[in-house]
Order: sequence, then C-alpha cells, then structure tokens
Amino acid sequence: MNFRWLQRQGILTVPFPRSSFPVPPPPSSRLVVFRSSAPCPFPLNFSSGVKVRNRSSSSMGDCCGGIKESDVVVGDSDSLHRKLQSIRDGGPHKLQVIADFDSTLTKFLVNGKRGATSHGLLQQDNPEYNAKRHQLYLHYHPLEFSPNIPLQEKTMLMEEWWEKTHALLVEGGLTYDAISRSVSNANIAFRDGVLELFQILEELGIPVLIFSAGLADIIEEVLRQKLHRSFKNIKIVSNHMQFDDAGCLVAFKGKTIHSLNKNEHALDMAAPLHEQLGDADAPAQENGSVKMRTNVILLGDHIGDLGMSDGLNYDTRISLGFLNQDIEGNLDSYRKAFDLVYLNDAPMLGVVDLVRSLFPAES
Repeated sequence: MNFRWLQRQGILTVPFPRSSFPVPPPPSSRLVVFRSSAPCPFPLNFSSGVKVRNRSSSSMGDCCGGIKESDVVVGDSDSLHRKLQSIRDGGPHKLQVIADFDSTLTKFLVNGKRGATSHGLLQQDNPEYNAKRHQLYLHYHPLEFSPNIPLQEKTMLMEEWWEKTHALLVEGGLTYDAISRSVSNANIAFRDGVLELFQILEELGIPVLIFSAGLADIIEEVLRQKLHRSFKNIKIVSNHMQFDDAGCLVAFKGKTIHSLNKNEHALDMAAPLHEQLGDADAPAQENGSVKMRTNVILLGDHIGDLGMSDGLNYDTRISLGFLNQDIEGNLDSYRKAFDLVYLNDAPMLGVVDLVRSLFPAES
C-alpha cells in the first residue's frame, strides 16, 4: 500500500499509524482510510468518531494468516450509517447475505502464492483432458476481458467456453474421487473469520447465497475439507454436477452459469433455501419468500459482483468489497462502488464485527 500516493491524492485523511482513540468524523464526501493493527473496523461510532479495537501482534498473526495490518476504506460514512441503522431496525429475519466465492470468501494469496479458484483447481485423472481444458482457457480468457467485444457477443462466447469445458469433464470421465483429491491438493484457503461468520449467520437464521460461475460440487467439497462442517443456511448458486452410482460425472444440472450471467439465476435457485428458513408463523404463500428478506449484505471482489443482487427488490443493501491487488489503480472505483472496501487480502473479521454490531443481543 503506497500511503504517500494516497496522501498526494488527498485520499488518506487519517494519518498512519493511528491510535485507538476516537477521531472526529470527516465530511461524508471525503474518503476515509482506517488503518491500524486491528483487522476489524467495527464497531464504528459515526456520531462521535471512529473507534478501532486494537489486537496484539500475536493475535493478529493467529487471526490474519500472517497479514500484519488490515485496511478499510469507507466512501460515504453518512450513507453507511443510515444503511446500518436500517438493517438493524429490520432485524435478522429481514436480512440475507449474498457472497462471491473465489477471492472473496477465499484468500487471494495462500502461502505467498496466488490461491487456486474453484474451477482452476480441478485435475482430472486423464492428463489429456486437463491439457484440453487449459487450451480452452488460453483461447477464451482474453476474450472475457476484451474491451472490443460487445457484451451480447461476449456472453455467447462465455457460454460456449463453459459448455465446452463441461463437455470435456464428462468425456474425460471425471469422478467425484478426483474432485476430492483435487481439493485436498489445492492451494486454497478461506479468509480468517469465514467460519465464525457462517456460524453467526446460521445462529441468526440468516441465509447465505454463495454465487460462483465455477462448480458447486467443488465448492461444497472445499467447505467440507476446509471448514469441516456443513451449514443449513448456505446455498450454492453455481453449476451442479450429476454423478452415476459409480461416482462418475454423467451430466450437468440446469442452465449453465458463467462469468457474465451468474446473477440472473438467483431467484429461482435461492427459493428453496429461503423457504426452509421462513417464519413458521407467516402465511403459507409467503413463508420464507425472497420478498420477506428485503435487506442485503453483499460481498464481492469485483465491481461486477454488485450485480449479484440484481432482480432482488431490496430496501437496503450494504456492499463490502475486497480489493486484493492493484490497489492504487482500482481504489477510486472500488470506494465509489462499495460501501466498505477491505484492502490487501484482508481477513473476514471486519465483516464478523459488522454483523455482531447489527444484532448484538442475538449474536
């Protein structure tokens, strides 16, 4: 993080380093960077300033996976304060959490190297098909980010890429055992605090929708192997595989979800989870419907992830962005797009504190 650059741009308004004493709140039009040894910026007291809880360096090493400091950027403190109060007033039964998976719930860097993605970690038993999938990646990946291809054409290309990849997985005889081994051998890990966040949300009865253009079965296996438990309130909105009795992949279920359409399937795929978590005393026709949960906390690592809530008629949404790389080049756009931005592959502990500050009695 280049703090001299931030100061020259007039972005850094709170000097570094900073003590844990409250500071006067700046105008909401200014960007505030909170930086300390604490990975969690909450609770925030917007009426009297900012309170940051300090943690010892030893506990930081335990909870942040080697990250010594955490950075939090607040674009508009007045707006964030209003949103926090609105969600607090609505209560847990009005809230849902929507989260991207790769580099949002998972770490961007693992053991000093770029962490694996849920799609990229997969290794088939047949090396020939691994090579074929890699060739597809080399062809289509540049097209995904090309500024010269119209969105409609690019969407068709992404669907083509995903379907060809899925066909190779079936043709190459992918087994569930190969998925399990791939996850076991992969350089992938959840951000510190994710398990605690899931536990709190489960206790509060708040549904979590994990969006991914990858493979749901791999994400489920990552959850099993890395968190060692399941959660009744989590639903994965992704591409689901169908296996035969011998554990061999035979098909994919439903529509193909790729990087440019993973949002439009949200309501149809989320409905069963919300129905399970509905208010038992509510009318049957409204029991657990998406419309009952009109407040949203959204987590993503790309600005495009904000579209995950498209189609939901929400009252209040708090968006939390994880900016993992090229901070100087992306900070301005991220702080304008998200309510809060966590920098430098930060742990999830700030989000844990946020949820606890919303519902302290329940959690």
